[in-house]
Amino acid sequence: MFDERLRAGNGHGTLPSEDRRTHPRFHFCAAAEALDSQHRTRMNARTSDIGKGGCYVDTFSPFPLKTPVKIRITREKLSFTAEAKVVYSKIGMGMGLAFTTVEPGELGVLDKWIGELNGSAPLEMGELGAVKPIHHNGSGHAPSAKEPGYVLNELIIALMRKGTLTEDEGKTMLLRLLHHDFLP
Repeated sequence: MFDERLRAGNGHGTLPSEDRRTHPRFHFCAAAEALDSQHRTRMNARTSDIGKGGCYVDTFSPFPLKTPVKIRITREKLSFTAEAKVVYSKIGMGMGLAFTTVEPGELGVLDKWIGELNGSAPLEMGELGAVKPIHHNGSGHAPSAKEPGYVLNELIIALMRKGTLTEDEGKTMLLRLLHHDFLP
């Protein structure tokens, strides 16, 4: 009964448990723009996680529960757009969005991001291209997994995927490692 009053009273709260997420979420910080087209309200915020079925948007003034939303998430030069609905809303914290309609052309960006986050796809880094293990160390032969540069490269990428290192911190470290490996 309290849950019913909570949802009916201020439009914030959660949906029943049968509407809970079915896809894993991954830490993912990106710019988010949400539009409530019914009330013509636009919000600029940041995501804190993302998954195949939705995302969480950090904002002090979230939209009410069940609000239909058009969301655009932008990270680096890629953006992803989808229709969604608010399935969790807590004033002062943020809102959970469940994607309701994703155009086929948008799925590639979402799949790419999720692949990078779960480790099934190579992590791309802007002008560096795909970040992969260092393929040579200046001597013309491929490194073994025992070489320090290879191990450090893999460790930095793993820390970035888990969100322990920011993308900028990881890029800086990888560039230093790359330049160090080619110095005499």
